[in-house]
Amino acid sequence: MRGMVILLTIISLSGLDYVESSSGLIPPSLEGGRTELEFCDLNKDGKIDIVSIGDHGNPNIQSDQHGIIVWFGDGTGRWSSYMNGNFGYGGIAVGDVNNDGDWDVGYGMHHNYSGNDFGDQLMEVALGDGTGRNWTPWDDSLATHGQDWGMFASDFADIDNDGDLDFGSVSFGADDGVWVYLNNRNGTWSKSFGFIGGNSTMHFVFADFNRDGKADFAVGHQFGTVYIGDGSGGFTKGDGNLPPPGTLGHRGVSIGDVNNDGCDDIAFINSNRGIEVWTYKGPNTWQDFSGNLPSTGDYSATQLFDMDVDGNLDVCAFGGGLVTIWTGDGNGNWIKAAEFTTPSPGSFQAFRVGGDCDHNGYPDIALVCRQGSWPNYKNYIHVYKESSTPSQLSIKPIRPRGRERYYSGSIHFIDWLSAVPTGTATIDLYLSTSGPSGPWTEIATGLPNSDRYQWLVPQAPSDNCYIRYIINLGNRSDTAITPAAFEIIGSPEVESEWEFQDHFTIQPNPAHREIQIEYSLARRTDITITAVDVSGRLLRRILTGTEGPGSYRAVWTNPPPGIYYIVIQTEDRIGSKKVVIY
Repeated sequence: MRGMVILLTIISLSGLDYVESSSGLIPPSLEGGRTELEFCDLNKDGKIDIVSIGDHGNPNIQSDQHGIIVWFGDGTGRWSSYMNGNFGYGGIAVGDVNNDGDWDVGYGMHHNYSGNDFGDQLMEVALGDGTGRNWTPWDDSLATHGQDWGMFASDFADIDNDGDLDFGSVSFGADDGVWVYLNNRNGTWSKSFGFIGGNSTMHFVFADFNRDGKADFAVGHQFGTVYIGDGSGGFTKGDGNLPPPGTLGHRGVSIGDVNNDGCDDIAFINSNRGIEVWTYKGPNTWQDFSGNLPSTGDYSATQLFDMDVDGNLDVCAFGGGLVTIWTGDGNGNWIKAAEFTTPSPGSFQAFRVGGDCDHNGYPDIALVCRQGSWPNYKNYIHVYKESSTPSQLSIKPIRPRGRERYYSGSIHFIDWLSAVPTGTATIDLYLSTSGPSGPWTEIATGLPNSDRYQWLVPQAPSDNCYIRYIINLGNRSDTAITPAAFEIIGSPEVESEWEFQDHFTIQPNPAHREIQIEYSLARRTDITITAVDVSGRLLRRILTGTEGPGSYRAVWTNPPPGIYYIVIQTEDRIGSKKVVIY
């Protein structure tokens, strides 16, 4: 880095070694305050990139950063940056929200300073074009429910299992709370959960703690840490016997399945700056899985990932100028495997593990830390890559890990790591619903070696599902299979009748260009009307809102030909009627 000498001390205790690989991360220069980083191959060239919306210096505040920042990787651990927009300072998530095959981004921020639609809201989603350079706002109705200060850490998940990614975010510091929005597939979003108030440590991540196939989330917030989803966008607190979050919320929240039971678990920094891991035993019950992890220290953030790629998740922690990795055995025993320092004082500002920047088969580490002394301290981004050199082509599954439950018609991610001695490899993915011997059905072939594929789970219910991963390099290949079976479950069942059948009618039926849905309500209630196909897959959200007693009419215009169910759901009832469109 310009004018700076970086001293990296690595203590390797069980075969994991790291070397700094930060060439090209400046420009832009950073300034100060927290941020969030994500690994993703944004331009689909098979080389891992890093994306962010920067720290307090964004846009152009004592720094040259602005908008969405992408550091493009060259596949060896060197970087080059590109920026687009005039806003920033916050958290970011990556996913394909409109299912067009290009990665998109969602972000919560404090500096919504832009004078146009790209960067003028505290929460936004922007569509990518496959280059990692150009973005189109797709964010109507986000951050329109009283958020007036700033949002931060963000994530995507298909929380209602309807085949598209939804969006969640937590407040920047105090007051703006926690929010989840449903994707309406047309650039608009509908609030499904949220509240104003409380303080935050600015961590948010979706998960599935109780292995019911419905997205939950974990958050660093004063009012609670774990929220359990109902599969339609609602959430209830599930902290149970977890340590109380305190006046700010737990620091450094991360999730992963540490005991290989198919349920996500949680790690965080405790009030003594030590590390705790808890496994979900449910319902609303947790077991301390921290074992011999340090109960005190100077840590600020955690990440759960399989750093030694042995099939068991490990614990990574960062803070106070120190990064430490403990490998796990799936039974709650932790061994310190590597440790290195960052430039002083090394205060945590961002921490992410998982992307394999050089395809040597091991995940790497990206972080932002504060360096120097007041009043001249500032933030710097660093990448530390695992230093081993691969000798042969190989691929290893990361997700699914086995024992998960996925709904048919929902969106999930297939992840892998690969070792590529030289050259550019491609990936083929196949699904078996009959065990590890197949037969196999193609998911996708000829994919760039990007470590991740966004998967629409097929209508193929089975409790004996496996993914087969094939890596291809010239005339060489290697194959791996999910280490244990996972489950695909059918779409959520729709009740056949509305309780007050006479007050729920569809005219005309059959219909051609338009149907009218008439219904009556006896009391004020939240109501949603949707159209689903015969498998339960959501096609259109016709109405979402709150209505009082009375008679109402909703209209669905220009429906495509087919046989559908119109589903009407209130706070305590659900029902449907079949409609034929010709």
